[in-house]
Amino acid sequence: MKFDRHRRLRSSKSMRNMVTETRINKEDLIYPIFVVERDNVKEEIPSMPGIYQLSLNILEEELKEAYDLGIRAIMFFGVPNEKDATGSGAYNHNGIIQEATRKAKAMYDDLLVVADTCLCEYTDHGHCGVINHETKDVDNDQSLPYLVKTAISQVEAGADIIAPSNMMDGFVTEIRQGLDDAGYENVPIMSYGIKYASSFFGPFRDAAESTPQFGDRKTYQMDPANRREAMRELESDLREGADMMIVKPALSFLDIIRDVRNHTNVPVVAYNVSGEYSMTKAAALQGWIDEEAVVMEQMISMKRAGADLIVTYFAKDICKYLDQQ
Repeated sequence: MKFDRHRRLRSSKSMRNMVTETRINKEDLIYPIFVVERDNVKEEIPSMPGIYQLSLNILEEELKEAYDLGIRAIMFFGVPNEKDATGSGAYNHNGIIQEATRKAKAMYDDLLVVADTCLCEYTDHGHCGVINHETKDVDNDQSLPYLVKTAISQVEAGADIIAPSNMMDGFVTEIRQGLDDAGYENVPIMSYGIKYASSFFGPFRDAAESTPQFGDRKTYQMDPANRREAMRELESDLREGADMMIVKPALSFLDIIRDVRNHTNVPVVAYNVSGEYSMTKAAALQGWIDEEAVVMEQMISMKRAGADLIVTYFAKDICKYLDQQ
């Protein structure tokens, strides 16, 4: 009986490499960095081995290492000394992300700086917008002007891409209009338009010191059970002017990444979130898995699902793996 010989194309490493369908490149990676206003800080985040909170005076060595490894896109998250009800540190001209951006652009003009545009790291209540004290919930429309001010201040400092992660209705159209009115028509928006209220965000909230002081974020982030809702968010953000779309988290939502890829031609970004990073690191530290093999398989799964770019805390590790290969 005649049968197909699929193994012919798996017969050697060179043969397998030749017919590989999905590849990871350094250009695919965006490396998140946590910057704090305190001086002389390089503090490892307990729940994220290998990831640090860094002060501005120590940031230079981190940027140099990332750049020398071949990383050309970073995403800044800021941790201010002081917080208030409206998150004023987010749109302060001399705020922590703004100062970090100036430092990065002064060092490497070709390093793309993606600015996380949200208020949660800067508000004393830890939510992504301002609070309506009557309803005890985030006031969607009152939050939008603060997000616009934040985006403009970040671009003024040199940010190349604005990445709004707040999940307020209308945030893309308001930020787009605000940037255009300020003369920044050519600055793209990488929208966190498909962001689920996930349990995988826990370590990030430790790193960014942004845990909500009351309630949760389920009134503005999406229900993990919902798939069709992601298409509604996608359609809204594209109509309002988004240039790139983030799906966050990545590994538990590969079906959503594929749906987004199938429904749009704009770049799709997978956010390999803190919980996904921490679980892999923890298992590797116990010797239960081959870290390099598992990390690269995870990255391949995101690319295969349809992601063009990947935000990942593994970015430096992946660059080292690629160099060794």
